[in-house]
Amino acid sequence: MRISVSSKTVARLLKGLGYSLRVNHKKLSRSTTPERRRDRNQQFEKIRRTRLIFERAGLPIISVDTKKKEMVGRFKNAGRVWAQSPILVNDHDFRSDAVGMAVPYGLLDIQANRGHIFVGTSHDTAAFAVDAVVRWWKCDGSRRYPAAKRLLVLADNGGGNGPRNRAWKLNLQTKLANAHGIAVTVCHYPPGASKWNPIEHRLFSEVSKNWAGQPLNSYETMLNYIRTTRTRTGLTVKATLMRGEYPTGIKIPAADLAIVRLRPHRVLPAWNYTVLPRPGCV
Repeated sequence: MRISVSSKTVARLLKGLGYSLRVNHKKLSRSTTPERRRDRNQQFEKIRRTRLIFERAGLPIISVDTKKKEMVGRFKNAGRVWAQSPILVNDHDFRSDAVGMAVPYGLLDIQANRGHIFVGTSHDTAAFAVDAVVRWWKCDGSRRYPAAKRLLVLADNGGGNGPRNRAWKLNLQTKLANAHGIAVTVCHYPPGASKWNPIEHRLFSEVSKNWAGQPLNSYETMLNYIRTTRTRTGLTVKATLMRGEYPTGIKIPAADLAIVRLRPHRVLPAWNYTVLPRPGCV
């Protein structure tokens, strides 16, 4: 005996059995050795304790990272938007049709719930990352924390602000620690753990929601969407365009690191360290 049923009936029966439409969840970690799992757990505990020390002292804590690069122009942007007709964009995403490339480097002041995204037009390098941090300190950090002589930076484990990047540490020394008399403590999240970096879910995800479905026609359009990003928790965001050139492939000789006054921490020193200002530089 054959029985015909509609798709709605099948859906209702599946729902009754506990089925529903689901998407993939990135929850499975790569298999690691017990030593790496131990280091991972130890690092998360180290970050928690360090944050608590800075919070209790009223010292600034910033989470930093580079958001996904964007081609500027009439290109399709993921998401949907209320409109009476579709927004027309290019049928192909050719780099040659772009106004330029946008490299958004973000900083989230965790305690103040204030974000600042510096949109570069060149490359994601250590010099660009540190220049963004320095500009944040000049226009936001030093005013919000006028008495602070210490800064905590939470960063990922790669890219321009990676722990193995010599230029990152050298630029922190010369452009921030020495120039402004600040001891810069850096804690890196373990490899593959960038989604726990606060900037990812507290700032970048909110910016992506704000410009979802809207083509980023120009740099000014992008900056405007960043600046108008708000959340119910009170997040506000600034945006600054940085047009400087940041060439890649610059090698920092080991001898140049001699000027870096680096103090590795006892716990996982490769991922946790403080760059101290050199005496007499300020």
